[in-house]
Amino acid sequence: MSDTRLSDLTAALLHAAKTAGAEAADAIAVDGRSVSIDVRGGRLEQAERSEGVEIGLRVLMGKRQACVSASDVSPRTLAEMAERAVAMARLAPEDPFIGLADPAQLAQGWDVAALELCDPSEEPAAAALEADAVAAEAAALAVRGVAQVQSASAAYSARRLHLAATNGFAGGYARTSRSVSAVAISGEGLAMERDWAAESRIFQADLPSAAEVGRLAGERAVAHANPRRPKTGAFPVLFDERIAGSLVSHLLGAVNGQAIARGASWLREALGAQVLPKGMSLVEDPLRLRVSGSRPFDAEGLAARRRAIIEDGVLTGWTLDLATARKLGMESTGNASRGTSAPPSPGVGNVALTQGARSRDDLLAEMGTGLLITSFIGATINPTTGDYSRGASGFWVENGEVLYPVNECTVAGNLRQMLLRITPANDARAHLSHVVPSLLVEGLTIAGE
Repeated sequence: MSDTRLSDLTAALLHAAKTAGAEAADAIAVDGRSVSIDVRGGRLEQAERSEGVEIGLRVLMGKRQACVSASDVSPRTLAEMAERAVAMARLAPEDPFIGLADPAQLAQGWDVAALELCDPSEEPAAAALEADAVAAEAAALAVRGVAQVQSASAAYSARRLHLAATNGFAGGYARTSRSVSAVAISGEGLAMERDWAAESRIFQADLPSAAEVGRLAGERAVAHANPRRPKTGAFPVLFDERIAGSLVSHLLGAVNGQAIARGASWLREALGAQVLPKGMSLVEDPLRLRVSGSRPFDAEGLAARRRAIIEDGVLTGWTLDLATARKLGMESTGNASRGTSAPPSPGVGNVALTQGARSRDDLLAEMGTGLLITSFIGATINPTTGDYSRGASGFWVENGEVLYPVNECTVAGNLRQMLLRITPANDARAHLSHVVPSLLVEGLTIAGE
């Protein structure tokens, strides 16, 4: 569906809302299509394709609001949606903090094309995706020690959205993605171990070869063969780059305005305090080129902008949409996100943590004896206190050298204390939405044998 058609849909939704009696409203229309191919044993196992348009409408009646959504875009449906939303809003509880942005707050003059979020290349044929999946599987099976490939997949998606509101905002953009992945298994029976590799890019030409992805999945699975349980005690832990971003995700959750407004955050009293080592920053930049988390404006029409969430180790602010900002007596940071069936809420796209000057191997040498974690299983995180406990697997390290793979262990600590003791490597992948390197954390408790 064209941008013009999506724009017409949102305009029609707003007109229907005003006709039904809404005092204010915003509308979103999303046109998406995706295709996914899975293979097993060199043959097609599953092929899925989906496409369609979804629409959402939020109406406001004073300080009450309601959201409705549909996948039917007929005029009758639009009118019924608006009438239903207005009726629901009249019965909804009051929220003194909701409301559309003032016109002066709205984004102006953005350049969607400059962000390069949409690949102009043709949608790949299903046969091309199948060829990628077959190549990934074959490369994984070619690694000595790989017993089988659990899955090999390739996918493509394209999505357009348009947002409009009765405050005068209207804008939209498109986004594409091409990906390939593989999960390989080494060993047999109870001795089976598995690992994975995956790559995704906005532009198909930027995607690494499927064979490279499959080979990496196979090598990772073989490296985990014949694991043991690690020692129990307090040791340094190195979070591999693949999973180090989880620590940053916990931090981002703790500075989310909704958690702060509820008082349910282990960083609720930390504004202006040291939360990372001095010299380290966590920067959000929604304007990075060819990155999946980029956007020209947020879900309330406010301009996307670069900001330092943490600067030189000090927490500088919360992640806010309009409602949470009003509740906390602050200004929105332009971080509203939403789907078609729910109101806006705060969320973060692209972030980058300051990288170090040393490699992961350098940090392994520095840690001496400890644990290198490459994957997690489950989690127990207390959002109020930051107490942290996760099942883990990876490799045991002594004298700076990887000795053997380990699994069936648990690492525990407190996130506030952990983040103050991190040492970053220099191996973060720049194309990811969350650019986070491997992280060395001192003094975690490991429960093993």
